[in-house]
Amino acid sequence: MPQRHILILTDLDGSLLDTTTYSYDAAAEALSAIQTTGATLVLVSSKTRSEMEPLRLRLHNHHPFIVENGGGLFIPKGSFPFPLEGSTASGEYEVVAIGTPYAKLREALNAIRQELGCRLQGFGDLSPNEISHLTGLSPEETLHALRREYDEPFVVEGNEVSWHRLLAAAETRGLRITRGGRFYHLMGENDKGVASRRLIAWYAQAARQEQRVLTTIGIGDSLNDLPMLETVDYPILVRRPDGSYDPDVQLPHLTRAEGVGPVGWNRSLMDLLPTL
Repeated sequence: MPQRHILILTDLDGSLLDTTTYSYDAAAEALSAIQTTGATLVLVSSKTRSEMEPLRLRLHNHHPFIVENGGGLFIPKGSFPFPLEGSTASGEYEVVAIGTPYAKLREALNAIRQELGCRLQGFGDLSPNEISHLTGLSPEETLHALRREYDEPFVVEGNEVSWHRLLAAAETRGLRITRGGRFYHLMGENDKGVASRRLIAWYAQAARQEQRVLTTIGIGDSLNDLPMLETVDYPILVRRPDGSYDPDVQLPHLTRAEGVGPVGWNRSLMDLLPTL
């Protein structure tokens, strides 16, 4: 039989990382197993490139990564033995920009706020101290989170506007809104699935050239992960901090991990990897 290559795409906050502490200690066993098996771990997050690069260093992860809900795909040069369509060389990366520039998202959020007459507070409206308070990030981490390129997280103060009105206001401007663990996100015609499909196609092409079979796993915890989970062979949903599963994430072959965040992340992979 052909050798198998395992590609794992994972959300960060609330999945690999604890929602409160941002620690991945509870996932150490599975992280070690990934290295032992030679699987590829791709980080897929609403975080910025500036936030994700230090985490990749701590994880000793040198693979491609997806930022800001699929707004951008950063591929270390030399990751694939063929040219990558739609990419632009930038420093040590080949970059695929999928999302809408941040300045346009800021303009759109202001317009949506005025149209709906509600209090929408984006990252661009908040001080670093306010963002640090909302997220639990340190002052330095908050500065990394503010270096946004393709995605504007925001909160709705009070219960002033319905989800459907928000979606409609974004759609009339050619934009999308999704919901993460803490924030809504305003973005362009990108999501985690669009970027994941692009990356999976390249890994599949490389696997074919090496006469290997590609098997894909996806792990997330909330609605903004659903497009990514739809792209993989083995979608996994971990529990939220209150112990529940996001009711908006529904797929026919979805595995619901027994455990919150990195605990469920670890347990689900330790159960699945030996069977592949």
